[in-house]
Amino acid sequence: MRVALVHDWLTGLRGGERVLEELARMYPEAELYTLINVPGSTSATIDELQTFASPLSRVPGIARNYRGFLPLYPWAISRFYLEGYDLIVSVSHAVAKAIPHDTAIPHVSYCLTPMRYIWDQSHHYWGTGLYQKLSIPLVAYLKRFDQQTSRPEQVSQFVSISSAISDRIATHYGRTSEVVWPPVDVERIRPNALPPDDFYLLVGGFVPYKCESIAIEAFRSLKRRLVVVGEGPMRNRLETAAPPNVEFLGRVDDAELADLYARCRALIYPQEEDFGIVAVEAQAAGRPVIAFGRGGARDTVVPVNAPGISANREPTGIWFTPQTSKALAEAVVYFEENESALSSEAIRKWAKRFGRDRFRRELGDRIRNAVDGSRQAPPARSPNDRSRRD
Repeated sequence: MRVALVHDWLTGLRGGERVLEELARMYPEAELYTLINVPGSTSATIDELQTFASPLSRVPGIARNYRGFLPLYPWAISRFYLEGYDLIVSVSHAVAKAIPHDTAIPHVSYCLTPMRYIWDQSHHYWGTGLYQKLSIPLVAYLKRFDQQTSRPEQVSQFVSISSAISDRIATHYGRTSEVVWPPVDVERIRPNALPPDDFYLLVGGFVPYKCESIAIEAFRSLKRRLVVVGEGPMRNRLETAAPPNVEFLGRVDDAELADLYARCRALIYPQEEDFGIVAVEAQAAGRPVIAFGRGGARDTVVPVNAPGISANREPTGIWFTPQTSKALAEAVVYFEENESALSSEAIRKWAKRFGRDRFRRELGDRIRNAVDGSRQAPPARSPNDRSRRD
């Protein structure tokens, strides 16, 4: 098959790019379309694909400031028109799924989330004051665009990364979707044969929805040791105000992070994630997760404190609600009282079901179903007066 892959932007190697990397292995001859391409910022596997970028990619400094160009995303993706392909697969959390194309081509959208800037987490990005009021027309426009480009003639089939995202797709787009968990390289991370060290681990991104401040305040009251890794816009402010028992390591490489996973007492996970690869990675090291009990954590963490959820599965962590420092502190105390109920071997076994081979197999099945369905459907009319590439 002649395959087109579509991704929002290529400026770093995060969860969405890990998905794209697996798709590149599944379809090594595919051509890739994206708003912004920074060669060398993702992986060699992705860089090997023939890649076409929108005009935004030529703006000086775009790699650092791409979030500020949000109002131009619909215009930028509309510069493309795809035809002559047998399959389109988009990995989308913004506008990748909106790429114009011949509607006879089956388009499977692997949805990381409906655009969080305008839907479920808009309050984190726009605030509640004057800035939020000024953003109302832009948000309304982007919501209309997002819904219009989610219709069956644009996206043949949605595949979601978690039950939470499947629910959001139904709510915002009125579409059904099947869940295929993202690929996690669980074989890269191994448990430590030694007992865990006496510290908790937080892997931060230091943007509002990651809620690192909740964890820092919880550990201020607990007086337990919290080790924080990662970088992001809010790090300096949070580190300056943190108590002495909270230690910031900054950015660490994959090997050091795997070692921290294996040595920590538990991972602290205060945010609501769409899926949450970090939580699975910690469990691959056999370590439990203390997670806010919404979003992707409801798929990835089996809670010891919710017997109805863990009735047929061995527990792998703790859920806490509401999303407050007080609730998190209470969850840490509850974890320490029930730590013996959590088996490192069972946690590792649970994590292995999120592996890369499983992802390729399950997503491959959904793609084949979409292609077979399009072959049985009557051909659709499509415009032919635009070139395939900008």
